[in-house]
Amino acid sequence: MGAPVRTTREAWIEQGLTMLAEGGPDAVRVEPLANALGVTKGGFYGQFADRQELLVAMLDAWEKQAVDDAISGLGSGPGDDPRENIRLAGLATMSHRRMRPIDLAVREWARRDDEADRRLRRVDQRRMAFLRSQFAQLYDDPEEVEARSLLAFCLAVGEGLLATGRRGRQRVVDDALRLVTG
Repeated sequence: MGAPVRTTREAWIEQGLTMLAEGGPDAVRVEPLANALGVTKGGFYGQFADRQELLVAMLDAWEKQAVDDAISGLGSGPGDDPRENIRLAGLATMSHRRMRPIDLAVREWARRDDEADRRLRRVDQRRMAFLRSQFAQLYDDPEEVEARSLLAFCLAVGEGLLATGRRGRQRVVDDALRLVTG
């Protein structure tokens, strides 16, 4: 009989992010995590010193997914279309089925937790820096670049918070993005 299979650190983190999206940070508890993964909670302590270490690792994973993974390959190289880069970055983060609930849960968590707040601010600053870099390729006026970046970011975040229930919503969002990007 071989050695027992250990649940990976990444599996604990991903399940933690799923639970965060579903119930906020208070839902991320060791025993429910272990139950969801179908393992004993003892395996958790083989990967993490405590729940706080898991929460920090979850913020690390979220930041990587929300910024690094979302904008990798998008840039300002020759032939890159800044408008398409803006659209693709938005799709990779706020429009992605899995990322939107996690992002919204982190925003709520940041209202009560200093580390989550610090991380959210850093992620938002990095997202805005990306938008500025793209809009700066389209517009010369720094104030216009800032205003368009802010509008695009607000559209990405705020669109998911509205409960209008309107049909054809994606078309309206696409139209709004076209107006913002010019």
